[in-house]
Amino acid sequence: MSSPDDFDEVRRDPDPIRRGRRATTLMSVYQQRAAELARLRREAIEEAHVGQGLTYTEIATALGITKGRVTQIRGGAPARERAFFGVGPVHVGVPLREGTDDRMRSYIDAADLATQTDTETLFGTLALAAEPFTIPSDTSTVPDGDVVVICGPKSAPIGADLMESDPCLGMVREHGRWWIIDKRTGELFGSPSTNDPPEPADVGYLSRRRDGDRVIVHVAGIRSTGSRGVLHYLARHLRELYLRTGDESFSLAIRCELDDLTVTDSSIVSGPHLW
Repeated sequence: MSSPDDFDEVRRDPDPIRRGRRATTLMSVYQQRAAELARLRREAIEEAHVGQGLTYTEIATALGITKGRVTQIRGGAPARERAFFGVGPVHVGVPLREGTDDRMRSYIDAADLATQTDTETLFGTLALAAEPFTIPSDTSTVPDGDVVVICGPKSAPIGADLMESDPCLGMVREHGRWWIIDKRTGELFGSPSTNDPPEPADVGYLSRRRDGDRVIVHVAGIRSTGSRGVLHYLARHLRELYLRTGDESFSLAIRCELDDLTVTDSSIVSGPHLW
């Protein structure tokens, strides 16, 4: 990922096409960092008010701005839970699935595509830029920067490797079906859609980890609809989840109720488990 330190280097680039592309990338980085600075300023104002007991008038004076401007910042800056996904831009990846004949060599599952769209919609409320990408079946490397990986262990090594490094939850195949497993207790969480008789519901996995100066969010469903259930939950409970976990690495399991591909309800069935 480019950084603002590349500014002078971009200006000196003699190739106009490469210079234009690099400038576009750098503009996105600047915009995302500006949004994050606005979030940090809003959080600092609230911390000074609640933690130090300062009035908003006193805070305005200390910051050298008007009280009206403080009110604008409190109402207009991105919410603190934006930090759940990092600073941005955020890469949002879904798996390429192998086709069954020569006419359909690879494709993106409809539920995966819907989950990717749901993620981008959520980002729109957080002033985060999404950079979509696809995950070939042999992918094992997580892209640089902040990332949301929507991929189970059976779809690509990247999904298996991320889940293997989770000390609390994982995914295993037993008795002919996939389960989310609590690695410490052995408790299994299966998809109701694979019960006999099947139920219109699924189970999904979520982990969020701090990796140096970036954030990696991993989403995986027993079926692809389970991943969409995770995003349904985040869209409605991200603030409370972030207040509960902060910047800690953790994982949890979500059950979602379904009407075809549409998620009608979602709730935590295990976790969040802090690592």
